[in-house]
Amino acid sequence: MTKILKMSSPQLHYYDLGSDVVAFSSTRHGGVSTGNYASFNINAYCGDDAANIAANRLALATLLGIPDRHIIMPHQTHSTHVCRIVAPPQSIIEDTDVLMTDVPQLCIGVSTADCIPVLLYDAAHHAFCAVHAGWRGTQQRVVQVAVRAMTEAYGTRPESLRAVIGPGISLDCFEVGDEVYEAFAAAGFDMPTIARKMPFHGQTKWHIDLWACNRQQLIQVGVPDGQIHTAGICTYQHSDDYFSARRLGINSGRIFTAIFSRSEVTACDFTMLTTET
Repeated sequence: MTKILKMSSPQLHYYDLGSDVVAFSSTRHGGVSTGNYASFNINAYCGDDAANIAANRLALATLLGIPDRHIIMPHQTHSTHVCRIVAPPQSIIEDTDVLMTDVPQLCIGVSTADCIPVLLYDAAHHAFCAVHAGWRGTQQRVVQVAVRAMTEAYGTRPESLRAVIGPGISLDCFEVGDEVYEAFAAAGFDMPTIARKMPFHGQTKWHIDLWACNRQQLIQVGVPDGQIHTAGICTYQHSDDYFSARRLGINSGRIFTAIFSRSEVTACDFTMLTTET
């Protein structure tokens, strides 16, 4: 029997980065997925039904007014690898946690469920970047890697960037072991400003503020504090609206945080350049 999926319109949380820029994080609402994937999930690497993912992608593409193949998401591995996109890829973008492009109507994004998504916009060069910063990526300063990659590729000036730090787990809920605390300390982070020992679920452990940590990194490379917007949405506390792996388990949906330009596409070289930093 053919499975009939009722189309729905995804409910998105939008960010204001410019008149011709669309930047957003998906919520759990407006899709066809079920169970811990309910209802809007387009991540193909977390165990959701392929037909549901396809229907959700089509609904998102329809809402955004772009072809499905222009919605671009990598297979993330908590790396600092950067991929520069100049055309819709013909295959899966493997082992990559940073996407960047200056091609209009290519919607680049990253997938999270407690990790921190970061969006960067360079208005002067009309360039965009999406960063997946889990605790490992944050500890490896992946957002600074992304800014340097944009500078090398597009001539981006950090002081001209506008940034969004999207939904992710908050300090209050991000309980970590001593080994994670020590990893950040060994990497030279200012621990009193990003970590606190506090009770949670009956135990007193270290907690790390990944929002503050990524904000500090952006400021350190020259992005003005006033040009960085933190959504302030804790995925763990708001798991009814945003996916949280700590609440729902690994086999659950993912938030898609993405950015693109509505400008008309101009002639470009249809190749893909991958850069590892």
